[in-house]
Amino acid sequence: MKKQVPINVQCPHCLTSLMDTEIILNGHPSIKLNIITPEGRGEIYICSVYECFDHRSNIDIKDNTIVDFYCPECDQELLINEECKICDGPMVTFLIQVGGRVSICSRK
Repeated sequence: MKKQVPINVQCPHCLTSLMDTEIILNGHPSIKLNIITPEGRGEIYICSVYECFDHRSNIDIKDNTIVDFYCPECDQELLINEECKICDGPMVTFLIQVGGRVSICSRK
């Protein structure tokens, strides 16, 4: 069985924690973000376990959609000038609270 490694992240702009203790995914607090898709605006909760891709959203996100991610506190976009090595989609980054960064692809 693969070990679960949850990470606590914060906004790289305002340094506010992005962790949501009310929405639990896979036994750990989720990462709460505001999103914009072609279908509209909403919220997404991403699993905080490293290499887990589970998520919950209040709007439908179609496969292969590029999603714009924003901090729920300062409303700054979390996009960085980097492309996904798998699909060439734009990357989004968070600061890890204990130090360092982690990035995710913005394509579903």
